[in-house]
Amino acid sequence: MNVKDKIIWITGASSGIGAAMANEYSKRGAKLILSSRNSEELEKVKSLCMYPNSVKVLPIDLANTSTFKKTVAQAIDMYGSVDVMINNAGISQRSFAAETNLEVDRKIFDINYFGTIALTKAMIPHFVENRNGHFVVITSVVGKIGTPLRSSYSASKHALHGFFDSLRAELYKDQIKVSLICPGYVNTKVSINALTAQGEKQGTLDKATANGLDPEHFARKAVKAITREKQEVVIGGLLEKVAVYVKRFFPLLLSIMVRKIPVT
Repeated sequence: MNVKDKIIWITGASSGIGAAMANEYSKRGAKLILSSRNSEELEKVKSLCMYPNSVKVLPIDLANTSTFKKTVAQAIDMYGSVDVMINNAGISQRSFAAETNLEVDRKIFDINYFGTIALTKAMIPHFVENRNGHFVVITSVVGKIGTPLRSSYSASKHALHGFFDSLRAELYKDQIKVSLICPGYVNTKVSINALTAQGEKQGTLDKATANGLDPEHFARKAVKAITREKQEVVIGGLLEKVAVYVKRFFPLLLSIMVRKIPVT
């Protein structure tokens, strides 16, 4: 797929991976729609893109699913169509399962899973009508393996894999593509904004996150994989990639590994 002049809608675009992908797509000549809850930060991201005149801002709150039909209509009206929807928005977790309030577990699922699939469902009719479209989901390596302190975050990402694998099969006849992009550690604010057991932001940067991939480096790899219409790809350090394969072939060994490896 040639990226130039394609219309790309990115959620969670006000910082981190989303902002880096916006910048990368702008360099390649795409037309962008950037969404998150923070309009002011979205405008900053827009101003830093190579071609800001080809970037539009559309605020969205993934917890407010009742507005999505209207929001999708607004997104389509901005350029007359949408070619690629990148579901990137989400929230992480840093707490032990036994100590985490159930309300926190629900909030993580409401945003990461239900918000993402609700927005996707609102977009499906447009893609089906066009007999063209590409859903991209930024999940996580913990959508394939579970680690301590991320029980509901990991569960929400596993759930996205199940939903979008099924959706890929259902929409194949309509020529609609689905790509799952699984980041390992990326140096963003994800751990700073992660929820604790009581639902507060952790407020600190994990060492593992700080040592993760540069967001721009991740964005280049992700955009390349999306352009090639890869069904699933893991983008991260050697440890994260190895862990995925160990999970598949040596699950007991992985269980031992995740007890010992630093996850914060």
